[in-house]
Amino acid sequence: MENPQSPIESGGNNVVNDGKNIAIIAYLTIIGLIIAFVLNNEKRNDYATFHIRQSLGIFLTFFIGGIIRYIPFIGWILSIVILLLVVVLWIVGIINAANGNKKPVPLLGEYYNNLFAGL
Repeated sequence: MENPQSPIESGGNNVVNDGKNIAIIAYLTIIGLIIAFVLNNEKRNDYATFHIRQSLGIFLTFFIGGIIRYIPFIGWILSIVILLLVVVLWIVGIINAANGNKKPVPLLGEYYNNLFAGL
């Protein structure tokens, strides 16, 4: 009797297996994102590219939140909201990458995918 395989372990999802480590590295830090981008350029992997786009969007949102905090009075409140959003997006993104899911992060994931389609 054969053991059932999870979708990640099956032969049809070699793209996920090959790109999983790169996808996880992309979420670690900005340096991890750069390393993942360089590693993915050697041998293009659709799964890793998808998560690199998501991670780049999350870091860009974090950067924009840092700039918004300089707006007098309301800026720091918006900055805190954006920071909380970024933390949630980052956690969801890294969990998706680790589990082999190619799902966009909530709210902004499709936008990130379209914005960075050239990667």
